[in-house]
Amino acid sequence: MLKISNLTKRFGGIIAVNDVSFKIEKGEIVGLIGPNGAGKTTLINLISGFYSPDNGKIEFNGQDITKKRMNERAKLGIARTFQNPRVISNMTAHMNVLYAILGSEYGKGMTMTEAGAEAIYYLDLFGLLKKRDVLAGDLAIYELRLLELARALALKPKLLLIDEAMAGLNPVEAEAVSKLINRIRSEFDLTIMWIEHVLKVLMRSAERVLVMHYGRLIADGKPEDVVRRPEVVEAYIGEEEV
Repeated sequence: MLKISNLTKRFGGIIAVNDVSFKIEKGEIVGLIGPNGAGKTTLINLISGFYSPDNGKIEFNGQDITKKRMNERAKLGIARTFQNPRVISNMTAHMNVLYAILGSEYGKGMTMTEAGAEAIYYLDLFGLLKKRDVLAGDLAIYELRLLELARALALKPKLLLIDEAMAGLNPVEAEAVSKLINRIRSEFDLTIMWIEHVLKVLMRSAERVLVMHYGRLIADGKPEDVVRRPEVVEAYIGEEEV
């Protein structure tokens, strides 16, 4: 589904993503880990079209999307979340999802009533129905994480890019979000690439884990194998709780 070839991104003299190549097959959950500053979010930004690469190629379902804009990639089926949830704080939870739907490719022909009903479905799926009329800016961080996932899923993506969905959550909330992500992968036939610092979550959920360090991909394999590699332990695992 996704093929990354020799992807590179520079910011001045800093190489944030350095000659990275890998593939993701349809239906996989692939975790992306590494220390702070490893280039993980930059890589997600390149795949989603938030940044343009300096070198390399991005293919999605056999199509070269390297030069396509973010909205064009969204139309093809790529959606994402952010480390810091990006919602419209002065709109209700319901309106946040509704306008995401109306702005999507499939939502163009919908009436406001149809889109509103669709938005209710996604709010209910993520346990936010009782918060439908609450301004997004008044939601707790756990609820914001759920709302952003609801907005992303409402775009009907094929590939969902998740950037640290557990950040700021307590263990109970993190477990609930993890279960939801696994559920939507199954129910909506999603492929997921997921940055996460909570390794216990990825160890249970991901079929594969990619490890980045100083912009380079240093490991790619099954979670239980990757976390035991000396180069990964030295770069990252030694600082984290597995």
